[in-house]
Amino acid sequence: MSPALLTVSLILAGWLVLALGSLVLTADWSRRLVFPLCALLSMGLVVACLGHDHSSVDTGYWPIGLAGEVTPVRLDSLSCFFLILLGLVSAAVSLYGAGYFRDMSQTQPEALHRVTFFYPLFLASMGGVLVADGAYGFMVAWEVMALSSWFLVTLDHDVLAIRQAGFLYLLMAHLGALCLMVCFGWLAVNGDFDFSAMRQAHREAGSASVIFLLGLLGFGAKAGLLPLHVWLPEAHPAAPSPVSALMSGVMLKMALYGMLRLLFDLLGHPLWWWGVVLIVVGSLTALFGVLLAALQFDIKRLLAWSSVENLGLLFSGVGLTVLFHSAGQDTVAALALAALLYHALNHSFFKGLLFLASGSVLHATRERKMAKLGGLIRVMPWVAGVALIGTLSLAGLPPFNGFVSEWLMLQAYLLRPDFPQAWLDMTLPLGAAVLALVGALSGYAMVKFYGIVFLGQSRGLDVTMVHDAGYWERSAMLWLAAGCLLLGVLPNQVMGYLNGLTQTLLGPEGRVSVAHQGWLWLTPLSSQRASYSPLILLGLIAMGVLMTWWGVRRTFHGRYRRAPAWDCGYPAQTWRMQDSADGFGQPIKQIFEGIFGLSRVIPDPQDPAPHYHSEVHDPFWSILYKPLTHLLERSSDLLSRVMRARIALYLLYSFLTLLGLLALVTGSVP
Repeated sequence: MSPALLTVSLILAGWLVLALGSLVLTADWSRRLVFPLCALLSMGLVVACLGHDHSSVDTGYWPIGLAGEVTPVRLDSLSCFFLILLGLVSAAVSLYGAGYFRDMSQTQPEALHRVTFFYPLFLASMGGVLVADGAYGFMVAWEVMALSSWFLVTLDHDVLAIRQAGFLYLLMAHLGALCLMVCFGWLAVNGDFDFSAMRQAHREAGSASVIFLLGLLGFGAKAGLLPLHVWLPEAHPAAPSPVSALMSGVMLKMALYGMLRLLFDLLGHPLWWWGVVLIVVGSLTALFGVLLAALQFDIKRLLAWSSVENLGLLFSGVGLTVLFHSAGQDTVAALALAALLYHALNHSFFKGLLFLASGSVLHATRERKMAKLGGLIRVMPWVAGVALIGTLSLAGLPPFNGFVSEWLMLQAYLLRPDFPQAWLDMTLPLGAAVLALVGALSGYAMVKFYGIVFLGQSRGLDVTMVHDAGYWERSAMLWLAAGCLLLGVLPNQVMGYLNGLTQTLLGPEGRVSVAHQGWLWLTPLSSQRASYSPLILLGLIAMGVLMTWWGVRRTFHGRYRRAPAWDCGYPAQTWRMQDSADGFGQPIKQIFEGIFGLSRVIPDPQDPAPHYHSEVHDPFWSILYKPLTHLLERSSDLLSRVMRARIALYLLYSFLTLLGLLALVTGSVP
């Protein structure tokens, strides 16, 4: 076992030791030790993986397994990238958790004990998924990841809505795991479930397509792709905010890792129509998610739907990579692959930051509904400042990180090399149009999020009792905010790192040359097509700010007076007259009312304090899940009636079953 793989293995073992050690400590001491040590181990994971050579593959075995067997593990460029992502985000979330869960040591010590046990176990299981080199190890780590996160989601299990969200999450997680087990069973070679044997096998197109579809269902259920997304907007708001940040920022990327591992490593030669399926499913998921995000009133539910949107974009990027790779256009495929990996890293930073900022708002105000928030920038300037960076990043505005990856993905869509199927040349611009529309709606949703929560006047909340985030929380959010800025202004360095990974997955031709115009400019393929310089843009912005400041200083006459803002001739203004979350999303509600289920509460004209409220509903519940639930209920009722029969009928059922089995085996009934 190489030093890098040994270091990673020891870090994962360290997380397990922390989980077990928390059981013998008091609740307060477990919080004081577990979270800072988890952050330290996370940074060790980053250092170990950054030093790994892209061209080398390290393999080894863990001395644990079923029936005395060992578990194969592997460290390559793909697993290293996602381990770095895990380490960077979990370090910040761990620091945040050290302060966020401080009050629980006195009020809920038992719940805090559960957090300090399952949190490091959750981190270790995600690391186990990334280094597993066999189906057994992968599925064990995958199930531990699902169960440990379920215990964290249902931390406040006394609340009925949280128990329901936890049940739905566990149900969808096990449905996806069942599909993955069948997928790996189909991949197995002569009963050998090691990935090394699967890589060497040759499969027909039909068998490979079945494996792909099973993997899409299994990993899509974890990623929240349509129509398996229903658990995500329920589980993320139910979980504590640090857990939500870790689930959205890291756990959802485990599905992306699994899909890339399956397509480009275990199967090796993806078919072109797989890419079309991934593009269609991913684009529809992204568009559906951003529309629902723009119509939410709960800040954590809005961010959860935004995660659905971004995972849809990532999987559409996987489809684009498959499509180009199958057509022999590996240079463009490398651009699409680098763009989606870049966006995965960016999403982990800005979505983790926004969930932590929302956690600080919730911790200070005990309120998640936008209708009761507002004006928090005056009493929570630290949180408002870092949340602004996360908001601009998610909205895809330069020079922050969200713009770079979405711009690269848009460039990949617009290149349109020649395909054997002419209709693909016409349909790919539709994907680019969907990407542009999703980006615009994402900016719309983020204006709503930041404007309603932090700007304007307080909507009935007593802000005198609201406090800003503590030092642990500030350090964590500053870490993620700095990442959002650095990933935006240093794209060439990130793309240079990703080049080694794209060549590993796509071959020697899978390389993106990004420095055609020097280190200041990001040039994906050629300077004649597109270039972007975030540092020059940042310099122009800074120059504009300085010139404005200088001009005001030179021309300001030194006299000023304070006066109220123009009130349209109506001086008795209250907080009820400013735009609400409901009113902000009204145009989209009207446009898409025929698609989403819409319920309205219209106040009585004589009501002295009228309150209008409308709410959208996920149409997949009424179209798919409710009919399926009714079918299962009727089937179980029928089965229960059959099972309440007499002993004579049970014997008859057994006799008929035996006759059926004999007919199946021998072809005749004796």
